[in-house]
Amino acid sequence: MKKVAVIGSGPMGLMAAVDLLNQGHQVDIYERDDRIGGMSAAFDFEGVQIERYYHFICKTDFPLFDLLQRYGLSDRLHWTDTKMGYFYNGRLYKWGTPFALLGFPHLGPISKLRYALHVMYTKGIKDWTALDKKEAGTWIRKWIGTKAYDVMWKDAFRLKFFEYKDNLSASWIGTRIKRIALSRRDLMHESLGYLAGGSATLLDAMTADIRARGGRILLSAPVDEVVSESGRITGIRINGDFKAYDAIVSTAPIQYVPAMVPGLPSGFRDNIRAIENIPVACVILKLRRPISENFWMNISSPGIDIPGVIEYSNLNPGNRSGEHILYAPFYMPKTHPKWSTSNADLIEEVIGYLPQLNPSFRHDWVLASHCHRYEFAQTICPPGFQDMLPPMRTPLEGFFMADTAYYYPEDRSISESLQVGRRLAAEVGAG
Repeated sequence: MKKVAVIGSGPMGLMAAVDLLNQGHQVDIYERDDRIGGMSAAFDFEGVQIERYYHFICKTDFPLFDLLQRYGLSDRLHWTDTKMGYFYNGRLYKWGTPFALLGFPHLGPISKLRYALHVMYTKGIKDWTALDKKEAGTWIRKWIGTKAYDVMWKDAFRLKFFEYKDNLSASWIGTRIKRIALSRRDLMHESLGYLAGGSATLLDAMTADIRARGGRILLSAPVDEVVSESGRITGIRINGDFKAYDAIVSTAPIQYVPAMVPGLPSGFRDNIRAIENIPVACVILKLRRPISENFWMNISSPGIDIPGVIEYSNLNPGNRSGEHILYAPFYMPKTHPKWSTSNADLIEEVIGYLPQLNPSFRHDWVLASHCHRYEFAQTICPPGFQDMLPPMRTPLEGFFMADTAYYYPEDRSISESLQVGRRLAAEVGAG
C-alpha cells in the first residue's frame, strides 16, 4: 500500500483516486477550488444549478457509460435529438443533415460533395498517427477545396485559435469531426446526451465512493510545492506544512507544474512550458425565450467575434420552465486586448449580438447573466504534438502528471477525463 496525493478534483483526479483505492492505496485529494469538479463544477445561477462550462455526451463515450453503470446511474443518462445551425453572413441556416448541406446556398455542388466525402472518410479513421504530423487547414482544404474551407472553417479557426490557427494538428481536428459524426440516431438526426442533475450526478457518486473507502478530499487546499530529495518525491508542502507521500499524481493544468515541482529536471520543465494554452471567458445568459431551436449555432458573420453560441436548454430541457440557458465562449490568448475587458463588457457584447441571431430578441428577455474565466481552457496541439507531450511518468520518481492535453488526439470531454485518470492510476500501480 502506498500513500498517494492526488492534486485536482475534476473528473480526471476523482477517477485516478477511485482506481488507486481499487489498488489498495491510501488516497488524499487536494483541490484549490472551494468545490469539486474543475471545469465540470456547477454554480448557483440565480436559482438554477448549472455548470460553469457546457458539457454534452456523445454515443462513443464508452468510459463514461461504464462508470455510470458501475454506480447505478445509467438511468440518469438521457438522449436528445439536437439540432445545429450555421449563422453565416447575417443569416441563420439549418446544418448537420444531408438536406441542410444540399440546401446551403454558399457552396456549389462539387464543394458539397467533397465536404460530405470528407466527413464520411474522417468518421472511419481508426489510426490517427499519420494525421498527427499534418497541418489541419492544409488537410481540410485538400479534401473540400479552398472556397469551402473559407466558408465553413476559416472563421471558426480564427475566432478560436487566433495566431495558432494555421499550425494545428489534423488528427486533433479530425477526432472532433468524428466524435460528432458518430453521435447520431440515424442519418437525419444528431443525438447528444446529458445527465439529469448535470455532471454533479456522477461527481457526487465518485466523491461518496472515495470517502466511503477512506479517501479524503480537501477543498480550498492549493499545493504550494511538491517536495523531493535525491530525485524522488517525499511529499507536499501546503500552507507551510509538510505532508509525506509515497506518490503524487497531478491532474492540475501542467503549466502549474514547473513552479510547483522544482525537483524536476530543467529540460523536462522546459518541455512542459512548450505546451501552450488558450484561455476562455464564457458568458452565460438566462433568457425568457430561446434564441433558436439549435443546441449549437456556429457563427461566421462580420461583426460577431465569437465562434458560436450553445443553447443548453435545447439539449437538456430539465431546467425551470420558461428559462433558457445560453453559453457564449470567448476563446482568446491572454495577449489579446479583449482578455483585459471586464466580464460586464463581455456580457453586454454577447447580448448585443443576439438581435442579429434572432431579430425578435428584446433586452428584457435577459433574466440573469454571468461570466466565468479559465486560464488553461484549450491546449494548442500543433502538428507532431504526440511527440511534444511529456510522459505521465516523470523523471522525478513518484511524481505523475496529466491534464487535458493528454486527451490528444481526442477533444475535451468528461469521458476522456475518466480515461486519462485511469491511465494515471495504472502508471502509479505499475510501480
